[in-house]
Amino acid sequence: MAEKLKGTTTVGIACREGIVLAADRRASLGNMVLSDNVTKVFWIDDHLALAGAGSVGDILSFVRLLRSEAKLYRARVGREMSVKALATLASNILHGGRGYAYFAWFLIGGHDSAPRLYSIDAAGGLTEDKFTAAGSGMEFAFSILESGFREDISLKEAVKLALRAIGAATRRDVFTGGGVTLITITRDGHHEWSEEELKALSE
Repeated sequence: MAEKLKGTTTVGIACREGIVLAADRRASLGNMVLSDNVTKVFWIDDHLALAGAGSVGDILSFVRLLRSEAKLYRARVGREMSVKALATLASNILHGGRGYAYFAWFLIGGHDSAPRLYSIDAAGGLTEDKFTAAGSGMEFAFSILESGFREDISLKEAVKLALRAIGAATRRDVFTGGGVTLITITRDGHHEWSEEELKALSE
């Protein structure tokens, strides 16, 4: 069986103002770097996003499925799907497909009545978190998140913390690198941060 193209590391933070999801851009095949320009953070709806670590093909397939389900829900029910509903749906799909699994670990975040962040493993295990990480560099990311997270952390501080967490994984994990994709979701809307904005913030 051919090795699958893989991507790591992802980070999620729920703060008082909203959600931060971030990921590196590297995709590897075995011990070889295939690309340093892979997107691993995706919009599911205006207020919902997903970050995936694992098989790039499986992540893209799962994103397409969840986008379709979110649109169908909006058409049938007449309102946006909640963050918890999307996370529960994702968990049920992953659990039900264990014989033909998606080889990936997903972070789902969004803002409906409040900021919410969920972590879902490949078997459908679902947990709600204030901060989390997934992928081959998750141990290094977690060490930064645990030391830097506070219950009253602001959105700007959470963005900086996510950057530091991805940075720690980049320095220590050979499968993580290539820059950062970072998005934020608040009550007022969503934003994908440009490289210039992230560079200015880190300086």
